Amino acid sequence: MLLVLNTPRLVKSAVERREREGNVAQVPLIAGNWKMNGGGADGLALAADIKARVTELEGRCDLLICPPAVLIAAVAKKVAGTLIAVVAQDCHAQVSGAHTGYITASMLKEAGARYVISGHSERRTDHGETDSQVRDKAAAVHAAGLIDIICIGETEAERDGGHTLEVLSRQIAGSIPSDASAANTVIAYEPVWAIGTARTPAAAEVAEAHAHIRAELGGKVANWEAARILYGGSVKPENAAELLHIDNVNGALVGGASLECGSFLTIAQAAA
Repeated sequence: MLLVLNTPRLVKSAVERREREGNVAQVPLIAGNWKMNGGGADGLALAADIKARVTELEGRCDLLICPPAVLIAAVAKKVAGTLIAVVAQDCHAQVSGAHTGYITASMLKEAGARYVISGHSERRTDHGETDSQVRDKAAAVHAAGLIDIICIGETEAERDGGHTLEVLSRQIAGSIPSDASAANTVIAYEPVWAIGTARTPAAAEVAEAHAHIRAELGGKVANWEAARILYGGSVKPENAAELLHIDNVNGALVGGASLECGSFLTIAQAAA
């Protein structure tokens, strides 16, 4: 009898099975948000580099990359057959209509995306997105059969004013749709003041925020104990090991460090 172990197809099937069953928190998730970077050949080259080295993780970590929308189809084709999943950075809440410049969740699925980010702080700040708009987008993502990464986090003024946990509670209550479960929803905690600033909260502050988020998911997310909660905000190879081994931190949403293959995979290895 011939046994073939840990091939990319088998690893990907294991990832999909965990997602289906909601049995996901046992394996960390590392997502690289390219934001408005990686255009053209640079993005495809980065995807190819990550693909070539992803076997280093040996199925110990779920890996996501979030390219700009124009690259989703090409990147999805580039990493097909591996454990890497492609994420869209945003979508519209409606399934069709007169919304120039927007893309529906079903279109993103057709292009090869398996996840969508909703409510990133840059969308909330730059476009004035409200919790209810984030909730509607997440519901549309779920309706399309995709997994949503809902971002929450406090500003510097809110933290300095002692309102961090209050803000997180409000955003969770307003941003999570009624059909949310551990299988279709990931929460990303990103303190706004730490994004792209080289500043990170103390480990105790991250632990407090993630424990609070976990408790708040009860009654709002089915199988909430197993839901993955990511930390984001200046995650880099130098601090990844500490951040990723804090209780209730089930992975990371990585920004700038995800634009360099070595840095991104070093963070993933720290989680694994």
